[in-house]
Amino acid sequence: MTIRVANAPCSWGMFELTTGASGPGPDQVLDEMALAGFAGTELGDWGFLPSDPQELRAALSRRGLLLVGGFVPVALASPEAHEPGRELALRTARLMAQVAPDAFIVLSDDCGKVDVRASCAGRITAEQGLSDADWLTFARGADMIARAVVEETGVRTVFHPHCAGYVETPGEIDRFLELTSPELVGLCLDTGHYCYGGGQEPAEVARRAGERLWHVHFKDCEPEVAAGCRRDQAPYMEAVRRGVFCELGRGQVDFASVLDVLRGRDYRGWIVVEQDVLPGMGAPLDSARRNRAFLQTLGL
Repeated sequence: MTIRVANAPCSWGMFELTTGASGPGPDQVLDEMALAGFAGTELGDWGFLPSDPQELRAALSRRGLLLVGGFVPVALASPEAHEPGRELALRTARLMAQVAPDAFIVLSDDCGKVDVRASCAGRITAEQGLSDADWLTFARGADMIARAVVEETGVRTVFHPHCAGYVETPGEIDRFLELTSPELVGLCLDTGHYCYGGGQEPAEVARRAGERLWHVHFKDCEPEVAAGCRRDQAPYMEAVRRGVFCELGRGQVDFASVLDVLRGRDYRGWIVVEQDVLPGMGAPLDSARRNRAFLQTLGL
């Protein structure tokens, strides 16, 4: 399989931090993904797309789309969240196993729920991070969930470092990979979150991750907006509202360099475009078409 390109409901403003907000429905989102030329989608927040396997399979098939992943947020630093997180991951994996067994569980911290991390996203300091004991709890929870998922369903798990969660900065990503099992948990590199979280060159973390890099999200980061949000101490959702995650090719991410790393190690997975916006922001179909056209200039 060569590299293929998908999108996700968050590019239409529909994701876990906007649950309950009015916005485009699943039919519109899937129709517009297909119109823009994408080959696949992630599930988005549980319940946005059909949770019945036959209905989901039919909805995707009508549009020529494949399912590539399902986002699962879990507050991994809290031991009491591990068991509910396992159940959520298994519920998602059971659905995916019947529709697309090669799709990934995209595990993440339950972002936006810890005030200091949500209010200081993009400018996290070491003092705002996890203690050594909390790191061990966090890593054990990720390994436990990934093990349960693969043993019951055969579905593999990647971890998504995410702004407003406890794994955001380059150092936190490295620590997470050191503490988790390379057999159980891969890395989902999100280029935009990496840059807003303090990284300069996403290609470097792609290179360091090596065989741990199983899944990739292409997201851009507008440097002037990012600088303004840091200057104004804007919380995470305000940064999203200001457009910190711009259309591909209009920000600071060197996508060609990331692709060079992926091609150099014969990466054969998916690249998922995510232009995180809030419901009602911009014109998602137009943005999706421009994002797809940009990727064509890179040979995708």
